[in-house]
Amino acid sequence: MALTRRNLMAAGSAGAATLAGLGQARAQAATRWQFATPYADTNFHTRNVKSFVEDIQKATNGALQVQLHTNGSLLPMAQIKRGVQQGQVQLGEILISAYGNEDPFFELDGVPLLAPSFDAAVKLAAAAKPFIEARFGRTGLAMLYNVPWPPGGFYSNAPIENLDALRGTRFRTFNTMTNRFASLVGANPTLVQAAEVPQAFATGVINAMVTSAATGVDSQAWDYCKVFTPVNFSYTNNVVFVGRRALEGLPAAQRGAVMEAARAAQARGLEMARASEKEAQDTLVARGLKLEQPSQALKDGLNRISATMTEEWAGKAGEDGRKLIEAYKAA
Repeated sequence: MALTRRNLMAAGSAGAATLAGLGQARAQAATRWQFATPYADTNFHTRNVKSFVEDIQKATNGALQVQLHTNGSLLPMAQIKRGVQQGQVQLGEILISAYGNEDPFFELDGVPLLAPSFDAAVKLAAAAKPFIEARFGRTGLAMLYNVPWPPGGFYSNAPIENLDALRGTRFRTFNTMTNRFASLVGANPTLVQAAEVPQAFATGVINAMVTSAATGVDSQAWDYCKVFTPVNFSYTNNVVFVGRRALEGLPAAQRGAVMEAARAAQARGLEMARASEKEAQDTLVARGLKLEQPSQALKDGLNRISATMTEEWAGKAGEDGRKLIEAYKAA
């Protein structure tokens, strides 16, 4: 082909368009988010988070990349919410009730036996969601999805026939509600994060706790306890959230991909939580823990504690809290 002025101009234009396209692709590929979670890779919440991240990256054709930091390796749980607010990371996962000191609505799902089943837990979370979203929004955060933990049970080295058996124990707590529960039953509350549980038991810092069977498997409870008593203590929720500025800075299609991945993660996570309950309990038994069903005396004691703590929570939460409890119970 002869080199003419027209051909040269056409070639130049094509080259410029190609470079512009490459530049745009590089700009898209440069969008990289950091995601902090405090939970181990083996935990079902983390496996759900990994699928959430994969869904985002697939839907955006890799234009939005998310680097996941598990097991508190980047930020411990207590620092994750502030880390997202300050832009240290763009995405975070927390046990919402661990932040109960900030607002009563964050600790609602930690009230013992207020939601005694998965179905009830879903209804309670739905009732609380608008209040939590509003509070997140005021601090520059956007809630993406929530997933409940399987119900909590007691871990101990002797059977717990009634709540008197917990009196004087060094009782592991992880939120304001477990701290209050320990105080009401005469135990000594001791704040210990999930990753630190084995060492705390080994060194005598704690000698009893209430938590899910899933956390018991993660922390290899068979190494430090002999008995697991499932009592449906609470179905506390993990919340995955994003910095609003980071979310709003994405192109519309990418924002849509994030929200769609979040909807899928919420549905998938609930099914994983249901499956995890039996799977984790079976693992505990297979590894040597004795599964003790709660006595009627223990159930009665827990119901009395639940009524007390529900009333206390409603008092702290004010008129909105009382309306929420009334609506939830009516439903």
